[in-house]
Amino acid sequence: MEVSGEPIEDEMVKIETFFKNFKEPANLSDIRKRVETFISACTDKPIVMVTSGGTTVPMEHNTVRFVDNFSAGTRGSASAEHFLEKGYRVIFMYRTKSLEPFTRHVNVYQLLDSLSFGDGERLQLSVDLSRKLSSIVRKYTAHKENLLMVNFTTLSEYLFYLREIASALRPLRSRAVLYLAAAVSDFYIPSSLVATHKIESNGPLSLHLEIVPKMLRPLIKYWAPNTYVVSFKLETDENILLQKARKALLRYGHHLVIANQLHSRKKEVLIVTESENQKIVCNEDGVEIEAFIVDEVLKRHEDFRKASRSGSPEKVQV
Repeated sequence: MEVSGEPIEDEMVKIETFFKNFKEPANLSDIRKRVETFISACTDKPIVMVTSGGTTVPMEHNTVRFVDNFSAGTRGSASAEHFLEKGYRVIFMYRTKSLEPFTRHVNVYQLLDSLSFGDGERLQLSVDLSRKLSSIVRKYTAHKENLLMVNFTTLSEYLFYLREIASALRPLRSRAVLYLAAAVSDFYIPSSLVATHKIESNGPLSLHLEIVPKMLRPLIKYWAPNTYVVSFKLETDENILLQKARKALLRYGHHLVIANQLHSRKKEVLIVTESENQKIVCNEDGVEIEAFIVDEVLKRHEDFRKASRSGSPEKVQV
């Protein structure tokens, strides 16, 4: 598959320049150790890194204001649960305070409204919520050893962690999946242009934002080659959705794009590969579309692993 765009060597220069703009997160080496320990316990189980939630771009070094990418983390957190139920070990890299596996099912105010005082000061939980919590706790207890949580807030944290974790997954080759569901900022403010303290609000504000270098090509070629890579494409215009998904596959050389429209993303998606596209529609009450998405990813990942074991090419190099 021929890949369009500028030479990857030029892209790598831009990427290294981008990383030099930011301080390395203080906990990066700790995260690497946690991930390596988690991976070492995988034995022969497949493993998936699910990214989830949006990234922030701080406007000040002592951050008060920031530019945000909206995402509640619904798709990522739901998908992580379904991967766990199918026997995968999951590294869940998520935006702080976005939805998380298992806890996403319980609203704090719903919990408070379901509590009451019985005899004395002993709290009692309503029967309905007690049953719901029992089911969630059973699932969490069954899967918690196969779940590693890594949280981020800013764009730079996300990309430092992505590079570090993807590199740690490299030895697993076709056993690993990168399921990149996070809503990642396309623009950033260079460090030299970020204010040190809170920006004064005594007049109009102009911001200069640079384009974030695309990380998929180096991820596929250098950081985690021979892993199965799934990206997501969100558009508001139905007429360009499939075209943009195919363009992403052509440019980056990965395996699968989950394409969806903003307003129908919870009910309908397109599964797009180099040679086909498949629509998934979910209109069943109480059924999450992520269950169908994960099933499709698993089938295609298994085919990918079989091709790897048989010695067939897993992917034309970018």
